Amino acid sequence: MPQAVHGVACALGARSRDELYACLSVRGDELFELADSVLCAPGAVHSAVELTLLPEHRRGHGAMYDGLNQGWIEADRLRQVLVGLPLPRFPDGRLVLAVDVSPWLRSDAPCSPDRLFCHVYGRAKTASQFIPGWPYSFVAALEMGATSWTQILDAVRFGPADDATAVTATQLRDLVERLITAGQWQPGEPDIVIVTDAGYDVTRLAWVLRDLPVELIGRIRGDRVMRLPKPPRVYDPKGGRPPKHGPEFRFAKPETWPEPAVATRTATANYGKAVTQAWDRIHPRLTHRAAWLDHEGELPLTEGTLIRLEVEHLSKDREAPAVWLWSSKTGATDADVDRAWQAFLRRFDLEHTFRLFKQTLGWTKPRLREPEAADRWTWLIIAAYTQLRLARPLARDLRHPWEKPSAPGRLTPARVRRTFRNLRQHMPCPARAPKPHRAGPGRPLGSRNRKRAPRYDVGKTVRREKTLIALQRSKG
Repeated sequence: MPQAVHGVACALGARSRDELYACLSVRGDELFELADSVLCAPGAVHSAVELTLLPEHRRGHGAMYDGLNQGWIEADRLRQVLVGLPLPRFPDGRLVLAVDVSPWLRSDAPCSPDRLFCHVYGRAKTASQFIPGWPYSFVAALEMGATSWTQILDAVRFGPADDATAVTATQLRDLVERLITAGQWQPGEPDIVIVTDAGYDVTRLAWVLRDLPVELIGRIRGDRVMRLPKPPRVYDPKGGRPPKHGPEFRFAKPETWPEPAVATRTATANYGKAVTQAWDRIHPRLTHRAAWLDHEGELPLTEGTLIRLEVEHLSKDREAPAVWLWSSKTGATDADVDRAWQAFLRRFDLEHTFRLFKQTLGWTKPRLREPEAADRWTWLIIAAYTQLRLARPLARDLRHPWEKPSAPGRLTPARVRRTFRNLRQHMPCPARAPKPHRAGPGRPLGSRNRKRAPRYDVGKTVRREKTLIALQRSKG
């Protein structure tokens, strides 16, 4: 590695550690050492209390519990630090963001408030379950090419009274505004691409964020029905209102598909030949139901580009069903269509980050009672992962004998974590040394806890009406 690149990486890592420590306002020394212990543990993190046995953690286990339960992390300031770091970009210089939800399952915690029923997949192909837990919405910047690295930029926990689409729209709006303020996007540059999965109402997000320089790309279920653009108006002597929508576009019925505006063929290394068909100005027909129930005035017409992606095969020669994507960009060209489905495929890199958080960094291992403590631990994991990403250019490949060698720039997050303990010796540690203190008295021997913890129900606490008639009846 060139000496100049090494020096820049060291300076960036040292500055980020100082900025992280400045975001820890209460119990900061303990929280900072706890984040370092997550990265310096010899293996996967199985419990938070085991981290107190490492030499990087100079305090006792009581300080660890006190830091998670009584500490304070300035999340807004940490968000500003994250957007100010160098972010990965696609070859044309644009930012590609992915938003997804990952649950912290807490099925055996009846004393923990604000739990929701989280959708998780079972072992079988079609099996799914709803398990109580805390769902977190993450937004990450994606890299181009096959990689397991992302840069987490924001995390928000859904509450029982929150609307998922509204909270996600607010989260994305705040993030895009922070990116613009930090100089990550300048006028004249390509729009920021935001990729979502089928669980999001991508057309509503596109309408809510229509005033921002973003392009929404989301997967749509294969049983949807949308509308073609309205036909040109023809004079009718009988009069009447002109149509607002065109004919139906049924995804499951090819006879309703008109001739595509764009058709591309691309050779891929993993999926064979990728064939796309795209139709312009496809939009849903909205009604005063669900999320649009409280909309005042005429319902909007949100037009975009509908893309049908079909590949020859998946991994291990599995059959590949067609994937439907919707982009908020109209008048898309061949290059725009190819960029859209390639950006969507990179969304799955976020799944590798979730697996690293849960299986290696121990994000969901602590049995915390309060959701505020879970938020602090979540931000500590994000800060630790960010330190891992900044140490990526400095890491050496400490591979196991059964592992294949990897190029320095192609190390996975798990391999970079193996050498972080060696790198930490050359980085500043702003946390102060602990002061000697004797153990607290604790609960007297033979006494019992006479104050039982309250129990909380699981699920939504706010139910909204589904139809306009039901809403009018509820209002009297």
